[in-house]
Amino acid sequence: MPEIRFHVSPDGRDDWPGTADRPFATPKAAQAAVRSVTAEMTGDIIVTFSAGVYHLEEPLAFDDARSDSGRNGFRVFYQAHGYGTPEQAKVELNGGRVITGWSPRDDGTWTAPIGDLEPRRLSVGDLPATRAARAGLPGSVTKTGTGYVTDSLEPQTWPDPSGLEFVYPGVYPWSEARLAVASITGDDTSTTITMAQPAFSHAGSLYDSKWYGAGGDGTWDGLAAPSVLENNIAFLTEPGSFAVDRTQPGAHVLHYRPRAGEEIGKTTVIAPVLETLVGGRGVHDIALRGFTFADAGWSGPTRTGGYLHYHGNARYEHGEFQKIDLGAEVGYVHVPATPVQLPANVSFSSAGRITLESNHFTRLGAGGLLIEDSADVDISGNVFDEISGSGIAVHAGTRVSVDDNLVHHIGTEYRGSSAVLVVGSAETTVAHNEIRDVPHNGIVITGGERAKDTQVTGNLVERSMGKLMDGGGIYLSAPQGSSFASGAVVRGNVIRDVLTSYNFGLYADYGAAWITVIGNIVHRADTPIVLHVGPPMENVAFVGNFWDAVPDGYDNAPKTVTVAGNTVLPKETFEEALDAGPAGADILARAGRRCFHPG
Repeated sequence: MPEIRFHVSPDGRDDWPGTADRPFATPKAAQAAVRSVTAEMTGDIIVTFSAGVYHLEEPLAFDDARSDSGRNGFRVFYQAHGYGTPEQAKVELNGGRVITGWSPRDDGTWTAPIGDLEPRRLSVGDLPATRAARAGLPGSVTKTGTGYVTDSLEPQTWPDPSGLEFVYPGVYPWSEARLAVASITGDDTSTTITMAQPAFSHAGSLYDSKWYGAGGDGTWDGLAAPSVLENNIAFLTEPGSFAVDRTQPGAHVLHYRPRAGEEIGKTTVIAPVLETLVGGRGVHDIALRGFTFADAGWSGPTRTGGYLHYHGNARYEHGEFQKIDLGAEVGYVHVPATPVQLPANVSFSSAGRITLESNHFTRLGAGGLLIEDSADVDISGNVFDEISGSGIAVHAGTRVSVDDNLVHHIGTEYRGSSAVLVVGSAETTVAHNEIRDVPHNGIVITGGERAKDTQVTGNLVERSMGKLMDGGGIYLSAPQGSSFASGAVVRGNVIRDVLTSYNFGLYADYGAAWITVIGNIVHRADTPIVLHVGPPMENVAFVGNFWDAVPDGYDNAPKTVTVAGNTVLPKETFEEALDAGPAGADILARAGRRCFHPG
């Protein structure tokens, strides 16, 4: 039997048969039709979507137990009309709600009722809006056991103080915390700010540290005062910013200050509602091609009173704290004993033979894509941008390929997030991706007992570490296998412009082992690599790389670390010198995305 085709169009009807001339109206109806025929598949099933925005009332959930998987060696393809051609349709799966009922105010802002919504993101005419913010608390600020006291009376004038969120960039150099305010009180001499509990107390335990680096005296209090305050209508001064007034429970009011040229009432404003756009569990032999996934949110910080970030996608929500002693001359930090990972708005778990190709993940409030405990997954030719958390995360994967994707302007809200994160995975390939303008690490590979045969090759990483410190363009930690044969290989990558201070272009950290770093380029980082870390790295080789400075400790590498055949070129004429030699020119020519992917 030849392939089976179903069609979906905004002009269709769900009681039609899903043919080209009588298409379904919703993805849900098409999915029901697919389920009715997968058991007897003798060819592929192709579901084609016509151009348009499909507002999802519930997540598009794929489940093997409900007959969503391809069968009998065939696959189910969900794709945009004309996929792979110049006429490919623009198809958007949207998890938000269009906001209506706008009213102008005398101060140039607009308001709209939004019921019980508490959006942390907002899209206005396909552009992301920003939460209204100001820099720091006014006055002379003192931290207390329950919050802060300031001699400024200004905070007493801020409406809806329980909607406020305080932001602490660099609470650890590699972390940024967010904590909610409970109340603001005061008199004619001072203002008392009481923080939400237990998040504030938990933050005090998590960020309890001493740091003697760079000649410091060990004093470190990342919670001494917030650097940024968000979400209050008193801060609504910048065009393109918004705030949510929650004064009346269940009758929240959205405030927005338009950008030049925006006509509220004519420009579409969308607030995220769904926290999952697409999810798959146990499903296999499915492909999603040519979609835009947009306008989903995540309410985790609102539910828990904060975002207590530690590293990468890991945060604290519950449990004990573990003290990590970095040595008498360095200090100590605390970490969550049972860290919780940031979710994603599109995710697959316990899945197999999944393809996500030439999609656009944008305006998302969690991570973009999460692949967990899955095998034989192909993530290729996608674009990830304007995402609050990470771009792509792979946990406990096997034979997952992350190739030819463009990832930029992610981590817009959770700035410790990585563009690409691979945790405890086997036979994973991260190749020929282009990563730029990210707040912390570009690519993170975390090892462990399952990790082996990871290949990080031909990636172009530019302008990483835009906000936080202590990271790099490519970061690896923990054992990556049990020998060089089964370990990680980092080859042919180009890393340019690692921005904040205390950074490393290629960063092997925290007990990194069985890693070969060969034939890479690092230009304009604090130092190209680091050789002395705690716990120390073992069985790591840095061979045949090009960089513009001699790495710290290069002549005193650990005994099991090999540094050989690396070339230092002048920083001022680095690109010209690199191009002049065949080896450097070849690495440059091969790094980054290999071809254009539609969608």
